[in-house]
Amino acid sequence: MNLDASSIVPLATLRFPSASRVLRCSCCPDKDLAIFVSRHGTRDRLSLWKLQGSRKWEIDIDVEGESNEVVDLAWGPDGQTIAVAHNPPRITLHSMQDGRIERSYVVESHAARRPFLLTSVWWIRNQTETQANNLIPDIFKRDNVITGSSQSLLRMLPLLDALKDDVHPLTASDLFVFQGNESRSEAQTKLPATIASWPILPSSLLLASIQSSSKHETSRPGQELDEVDNSNTDSIVVVAADTGHLHLFLEGWYPLGSSLVSPDLCTTALHWDRNTATYFTHGQATLGDAGSITQLRPAVVQLPLLKTRYPRDVASASSAARELVWYAMCVVKEMRESWFGSDANVGARELGPKWIRSLETRQKEGFGQDEPNAVVDLTSLLVTGRASEALTDFLGSGEQMSDRGIQKWESTVSESLTKLRDFSEKRLAPACQRLHLILEEVRGWSKLPQHYGLFGFRTSDVDGLLDLVARTIVISAWLAATARREARRFKEFITWIRYENAHITQSGEGTPPALKHDFLEVNNYLMSGLVVSPIDKWFMGPVPRFSALDLGVSPGKHSLKEVMGRARRTMEDPERMAWQQSMRFKDLSHLDRNLESIVQDISVRCVRLFHPAAYATGHSAIISHGLNTSSTLSARSSLPKEILARERTIKHDDQKDGDFVEYLAMQTPPIADTSFLCLARTCYGHDVAETALRVDVAILECRGPGESGSQEAAVMRGSLLDFDFFDESELVVVYRAETSGKAFIATVNYSDVDYQPLTHDGYVSAPTREDLMIDALQKWRDKQLRSVLMPINRCRELAGCRQGSVSLAVNGRVGRRVACVLEDSGLIAEVMDMEGDPQEPDVSENIDDGTEE
Repeated sequence: MNLDASSIVPLATLRFPSASRVLRCSCCPDKDLAIFVSRHGTRDRLSLWKLQGSRKWEIDIDVEGESNEVVDLAWGPDGQTIAVAHNPPRITLHSMQDGRIERSYVVESHAARRPFLLTSVWWIRNQTETQANNLIPDIFKRDNVITGSSQSLLRMLPLLDALKDDVHPLTASDLFVFQGNESRSEAQTKLPATIASWPILPSSLLLASIQSSSKHETSRPGQELDEVDNSNTDSIVVVAADTGHLHLFLEGWYPLGSSLVSPDLCTTALHWDRNTATYFTHGQATLGDAGSITQLRPAVVQLPLLKTRYPRDVASASSAARELVWYAMCVVKEMRESWFGSDANVGARELGPKWIRSLETRQKEGFGQDEPNAVVDLTSLLVTGRASEALTDFLGSGEQMSDRGIQKWESTVSESLTKLRDFSEKRLAPACQRLHLILEEVRGWSKLPQHYGLFGFRTSDVDGLLDLVARTIVISAWLAATARREARRFKEFITWIRYENAHITQSGEGTPPALKHDFLEVNNYLMSGLVVSPIDKWFMGPVPRFSALDLGVSPGKHSLKEVMGRARRTMEDPERMAWQQSMRFKDLSHLDRNLESIVQDISVRCVRLFHPAAYATGHSAIISHGLNTSSTLSARSSLPKEILARERTIKHDDQKDGDFVEYLAMQTPPIADTSFLCLARTCYGHDVAETALRVDVAILECRGPGESGSQEAAVMRGSLLDFDFFDESELVVVYRAETSGKAFIATVNYSDVDYQPLTHDGYVSAPTREDLMIDALQKWRDKQLRSVLMPINRCRELAGCRQGSVSLAVNGRVGRRVACVLEDSGLIAEVMDMEGDPQEPDVSENIDDGTEE
């Protein structure tokens, strides 16, 4: 037994400005970082500290509601994202770099019969380990994408242009505030209800073949050559509620539904076997003032859909569809603002009527016309070349008719019409075409109930969506053609206005300017473009419901061969190729063509399609409770009020009694002023719900080494303060000596302890862990079980923790091996390197004031 204190080296002592608390998962698995939670008013604040002693960032979590309580957190498999569980029920995902909220969503449970609270959160890696030396490398980088699917087709298409970033607009704080350890409050993202509730994956922009314009994304030279970290791919965030529900989220974003494991029991421990897509959970029931009781035998939750690729495919389709619909909504919104204007900018649509109103005002106030009509005077000028007195005065003077005013008018309208043309052709129509590809694949899924029946796709719903999307593509092309025509007419109109302005200005002087405008186009713009534009219909009116027949297209479906044959016959017949003087154009003015309404209708229908499908995984859960169901939970009269318990499950494929070994450590109530630690070991496999449970126990007496630290020194009694599993062989315990009051941190071996099996006389079928501990203590008193001294491997005295309780967070990962002990006051935390270099100096007195280095 190595009791050399120098093998545990203090790293730093952190001093917090306000009382803080540490959670069991506060330590980052693969970095020297730890999260602490402090309370400020009715809200909790998160701070990230380097274990060497400096604070990296601190944020106020600005979520909806007046209060906010952090109950648990979990680190993503990539170590770059933190999932935080709050009450009222909400999950926020934070960036490890600066703490900003990447996503925030409310955890909902429609099956819950009462308001519920979140209790725990886990982030589980769900990737099968790939072989390092793969004989057949993935040279095409398919990344598990099926060739010919919508995702494979979207990958081959060019990325759609990024839109302006309205979701995360730049603020004065972003531009001028000093970055560092300043407390920051995250701004809430304002999204439409349909878009905000849409289930998506984090990498949804790339799935939809859209460029990103987020200001949070930084680039550096050579970044595109870096290896992509896919650790979070297919990972599962599991959130436990006190109603017995487990809520699942793919990669922390996409909801997979919930499963009711045990009614009114909150899950305290969870183990995931990715090979069989099975959860092993332990439920805990609160007994009010009597404390709580926890199931000894785990419940088995099988999720058969997670063994298939179907949830991931549906999630990818939903994410891509959401981004494309949101992209289309943003494009239509920007087009509308360009045409009709917004609160900040005047639209191009208003300039024409404003010019007409100014002319009519001049006619009425300056020349006494009771019923002024600017269009009549303009038409008379166009036809006869003679302007009325009011029109002559208006064209020859005024700010609006200056070269600068005309140039501004021309540039504003031309830019708006160009944007309408380009956005409808190069952004809106391609986005809808991509969405059509995705919906066609979903329609195929609706025809495969044996694989996708649980997702609830109905062919009729998908067909209705496909018709809407196809209609949107037609309307987009229609708008582009109309914008081209209006741009041509407006150009002729502005040319005419410049001609008449120059003619009036130069009246009687020199040769008049040459005519450059088209009279018919100018007249068309005067009649149907200057005051009332046909483009207005693309942003006004109900949802378009026209059919192909209304457009003059034959309703029958023809093959490509038939169409090409008809084209060849037409080209071979000179009479058919001749210009038809009697050609008649179909009147389409009565058809609705509102892009805003049809895109909004598409978003509502898509949410109805993809939202229920997201929850199919949770609904498909198969739950087994075995011999001891939650209804058998009962408390004995000798049950202690509070029991500190920790658990760890290790997979051993070579175990005879099962595939898993679960270790359980429970602090017993003091007996004769001595603290005991009850260790239990259970072995089980996937048939745990149907087989008898074998339990081995060991009673450890909390007696640490003497002051000298030698094995020969007399042991001293101690009281356990906190403990947690460190790795597959050691526990980290914090205890306080009864005589001196000093606190110590130590590592205890639990795997090689002499466990003793319990005989079958009632305790094997004990429904709770607490009953197991009471049975073990009773057998110890009856001398049927023996206790052993706590097998301490390494031990070191702590600088503080002389009174009160402590909180412990550990990281036993190879290369990290740290422990963080927080005092009862919550103001000081000691960080220990549990396998430090004995030659390193003692830095336990280094106090950090919470400022950046």
